Amino acid sequence: MELRQLEYFVAVAEECHFTRAAKRLQVAQSGLSASIRTLERELGGALFFRSTRSVEMTPAGQALLVEARRALAATHAAKDAVAAVQGLLRGSLSIGSLQCLHVVHLPAVLARFAAAYPGLEIRLRQGGSNELTEQVRAGRLDLAFVSSPARCPDSLLVEPLADEPLVLACGPRHPFAERTHVELAELQKEQFVDFHLDWGTRDLADQVLADAGVERRVALEVTDVHSLLDLVAFGLGVALVPQSFAVKTDQARFIAIAGTLPPWKTVTVTSDPTSPAAAALLREVRQDRSGRRAVTETRS
Repeated sequence: MELRQLEYFVAVAEECHFTRAAKRLQVAQSGLSASIRTLERELGGALFFRSTRSVEMTPAGQALLVEARRALAATHAAKDAVAAVQGLLRGSLSIGSLQCLHVVHLPAVLARFAAAYPGLEIRLRQGGSNELTEQVRAGRLDLAFVSSPARCPDSLLVEPLADEPLVLACGPRHPFAERTHVELAELQKEQFVDFHLDWGTRDLADQVLADAGVERRVALEVTDVHSLLDLVAFGLGVALVPQSFAVKTDQARFIAIAGTLPPWKTVTVTSDPTSPAAAALLREVRQDRSGRRAVTETRS
C-alpha cells in the first residue's frame, strides 16, 4: 500500500466522483481508477459502490477512510517535524475554534505566530465543540479550542485552558433582573434561548438542569453568541451562559446561580502525537496567557 494510493482514495471518497477527484489531484482519471483498483485488490475487497453518476463508499471504504486520513496526517506531521528540527517550520496548520473564545485573544496570537513562521499556511474554522473534536480525531484539524465536556476519544490529547462559572442571562425587565442570585429550581417554567444541540454551552446547560431535575423548553435556537444575547435582552427567553458573555452586551442582565455547579471549561484538543506546528502554537498560547495574567496581577 502506497501513500499515493491513500491520497487518491481519500480524494474519491470526499468528491464522491472519480472525474472530480482526478481533476482535484491534477492526474489522469485512468491512472487514478487503476490505482484504486490495485488498492482494492491488495485489501481484498471493494471500497466503493460505482455507478455512472457517482460513487459511494462501501463499509470497508468507510472503515479505511478514517485510517487513511490519519496516515496522511502522520506523514505530513513527519515532514513538518523534520522541518522543525531544521528551524524551517513550514507546511500547514488547521485550527478549529469556538465562536466565542474568551480565554485566548486568538487573532493577536495568530498574527504573532504567522509573523514568526511565514512559511506556514494557517487555516481556521469555527464550529461546535463536539464537531471540532471529531475533526481533530479524523485528521482534518491539527488543533481545536473547545469546551468541555466535549466527547473526546482517548486517542486525543486535552490541555485545560480556563474554568469559569455559569450565570443566568435575562432581559432587563425580567423578574430576575434585579436579583443577586437565582436557584436552578426557579427556572422550571422559564422559556430558554440556547445554541443548537452538540454545542458546548448547550451540552453543559442540559447537564446542569437535568441534574437539578429541571425540565426546560428551548424555544429559540441560534448559532452565534450575539443573536442569543439579543434575544435574551428583548425578553424572549433566558439562557445559562459562561460568565465571560457578560462583557459582550450591556442590554442583558447576568445573575449568579446559587449552589455549586460544574464550571464552563475551555480546553485545547490535539492529536497524539501533536504536530510540531500545533505544539508551537500551543507554546504561543501559553505565553500569551502568562503575559495577560502578569498584566492583570500588576494592575491589581
